[in-house]
Amino acid sequence: MNNSRLSSLITLLSVFFFWGFVAASNGILTPLFKELFNLTQFRAQLVEWAFYISYFFGSIVYFSLSYFVGDPLGKISYKKGLVIGLLISAIGAIGFIPAANLNSYPLLLTCLFTVGLGFTLQQIVANPYVIALGDPSTGSHRLSLAGGINSFGTTIGPVLLSLALFGQVSGSAAHADISAVKLPSFILSGMLVLSAILLSLSKLPPITTHEHTEKSLGALKYPQLTLGMAAIFFYVGVEVTTGSNLGKLLQMPSIKGIGVDKIAPYVSLFWGSLMIGRWRGSLTVFNLSKMWKNIMNIVVPFVAFGVIAGVNYLSHNDISEYVYYIPFIVLAIIIFFIGKDKPALTLTLFSCVSAGMMVLGLCTNGTLALFSFISGGLFCSVMWPCIFTLAIAGLGKFTTQGSSLLVMMILGGACIPPLQGYIVDNSNAHIAYVVPVFCYAYLAFYGWKVRAVLKAQGINADAVNEEYPAVEATN
Repeated sequence: MNNSRLSSLITLLSVFFFWGFVAASNGILTPLFKELFNLTQFRAQLVEWAFYISYFFGSIVYFSLSYFVGDPLGKISYKKGLVIGLLISAIGAIGFIPAANLNSYPLLLTCLFTVGLGFTLQQIVANPYVIALGDPSTGSHRLSLAGGINSFGTTIGPVLLSLALFGQVSGSAAHADISAVKLPSFILSGMLVLSAILLSLSKLPPITTHEHTEKSLGALKYPQLTLGMAAIFFYVGVEVTTGSNLGKLLQMPSIKGIGVDKIAPYVSLFWGSLMIGRWRGSLTVFNLSKMWKNIMNIVVPFVAFGVIAGVNYLSHNDISEYVYYIPFIVLAIIIFFIGKDKPALTLTLFSCVSAGMMVLGLCTNGTLALFSFISGGLFCSVMWPCIFTLAIAGLGKFTTQGSSLLVMMILGGACIPPLQGYIVDNSNAHIAYVVPVFCYAYLAFYGWKVRAVLKAQGINADAVNEEYPAVEATN
């Protein structure tokens, strides 16, 4: 990758950081709004719903436009689409100020929905853009790097927002009022506008498809995409549901039997595990010799693990049991070596192991069961780039239409957690982890099936986009 492309990639990575920063910070806003507006838990959870449903709504709008008037991004360019997305999110962020002045919960949710709407357009643009910026055969690895930056945003977002709202890393909503959201929303809006300005002035190469866009539902003719849409749905759903139900699981006497004030290091380890895998998955982006790559394949996951442990230690959380997680990291490293950075093979292997870990957790109790469930974050950490890269392989002029359909399936994050929650309410949190088993089973099926699907189109699933690029970058 030349210096121009590297600079462009770094610019795009800032966008991925914002997605993680805001998405993880929603967990801070939920208890704050529940207390300040005297809400039920269901109404308080509309914070997450408003954010995730915007992806579905935005993708539906984009897909409709691409069908009736032709691909919008094909007309205005990826770069302008990215800038517009940032500005839409900035409008939503600054809207928190008048919403706070009016003390209006519905208006605050509307603003959060608007932020997510802008993120939707950014997702549609940025994912294929990152794939196109460099050797197409390593596109999934650049997405892993972007995912690592996204995970860094999820790590520090809640911490910084807590400091802004409460003056400390952990605090009660009683220590803040609604006006406390004004300053962080103003800063976030300013950062989004600044990013839009920098992107508009940057030398991001234009992205073009091989053929002119047209009004059609052409993307749906590709089975790698239609099957991939379901894969994204289940992937996002299983990632969100595994983490969101950990708190209830940890309170069970058969698992840990601890109060909500003690669950932070375990929940943090789950979300941090995504960073472990994504940092390792991004190594191919760098031009390392074979020897150094093998060394870094082992070192980087433990460096990321050290970062997670360090953040929790500095936050005065008990990390004494983290040592029991080391064998899971070693297993992940072994699977990475077996997968040889091939998207279809890597997805199949990690999905099978993830399903196995869920079954192990269901069949055991205590620490083994707990860390088996938490390892879901580690083993699913590289699935998004694998699925996305495989799903848009060979779509050509329908790439952005396909991308919008994949982003639409982030809806899984809003649908699958309530299903697991229903099982929790009617049984218990331990048994409810049968839901992730079925999700991972489908992901394993997709990893296996997509190889045959792409082969029938003359595309090598182990080097997708290398010979038949979906999009190309031109200087």
